[in-house]
Amino acid sequence: MDLVIRLQSFSPLSSSHFRKLKTVNFHPICSLYYNPSSSPFTEKHSIERYQRDEWLYNYKNQVEQITSCSFPPDSDSIRQDDIALQLPELKKLLQVLREKRESEGCGGGKCGPGDVFLVGTGPGDPELLTLKAVRVIQSADLLLYDRLVSNDVLNLVGPDGRLLYVGKTAGYHSRTQEEIHELLLSFAEAGATVVRLKGGDPLVFGRGGEEMDFLRQQGIQVKVIPGITAASGIAAELGIPLTHRGVANSVRFLTGHSRKGGADPLFVAENAADIDSTLVVYMGLSTFPSISLKLIHHGLPSNTPAVAVERGTTLQQRTVFAELKDLAQQITSAELVSPTLIIIGKVVALSPLWPLSLKEVSCLVEAK
Repeated sequence: MDLVIRLQSFSPLSSSHFRKLKTVNFHPICSLYYNPSSSPFTEKHSIERYQRDEWLYNYKNQVEQITSCSFPPDSDSIRQDDIALQLPELKKLLQVLREKRESEGCGGGKCGPGDVFLVGTGPGDPELLTLKAVRVIQSADLLLYDRLVSNDVLNLVGPDGRLLYVGKTAGYHSRTQEEIHELLLSFAEAGATVVRLKGGDPLVFGRGGEEMDFLRQQGIQVKVIPGITAASGIAAELGIPLTHRGVANSVRFLTGHSRKGGADPLFVAENAADIDSTLVVYMGLSTFPSISLKLIHHGLPSNTPAVAVERGTTLQQRTVFAELKDLAQQITSAELVSPTLIIIGKVVALSPLWPLSLKEVSCLVEAK
């Protein structure tokens, strides 16, 4: 919570504070381990991200070192260095926003805090954004964005908007959730229009509910702009109806990851083995081998149609169709990477891309 204390105790920075920051041992990001053109999304080792957020860093030559290293950086060091280098600029932006409010006659909180928008950006294709989302993105003062917000979406940000990366990947969280909460609060209290950009829909495995609850308890107005969740966007792209009369009478969204101390995804799988439902597994790439075995063990036929989709709706989309019993192996063989969504159920065979004859698909539907 060090970040919280520093942001809230907003006082002019002393020269000693700057000297302390200059001693930070910055670990540059290695382009050797990441090619930004290979992904539509913002990655933890993305040169593009550091260039986009360059306004945050005190020393621009630090950013220019991005391509110079020959070994993978330590993720904890990256996170600590990011925060240390950003703090002076974050404070500076807070002061600019407060001075702007005072010049408008809003000193002393007369005009109240700014608004926070939780905006869903969909699965990756910028054309799937809502008109309302585009309007808010273009008019925001500050935008906190996640890893699964595509670069094409970020290109829509207005010329006066500031971007701040707060993404998470396995083993690397650029910000803790508590720090994200405090950033949203600090800038809203300064009167800024703050947009929290999330891939998919902010209230579907996006922790939007936690952020909304925290801010509302602090008296901050929060507005949610829904996005097309990955299940809907990717299913539509593949021609898969998530529900279909006589084939699937419900759809269930499952997480392949569990919150620390929460329900194990394998336990969730025990209660999801329903042949008349469509199952959609988010964030399940690493746990899917175990989840699939559990589903079969609890009664889901091993030949249930299934599909895994990497980077769905983007130009880099890759798709693997297989029966449930074979899908985990096919995912490994294809070397799919995150983000990958998995859809399981008889409706998958209704896709025109399913590698079975139309006759077999027709028989499947008529059998019900």
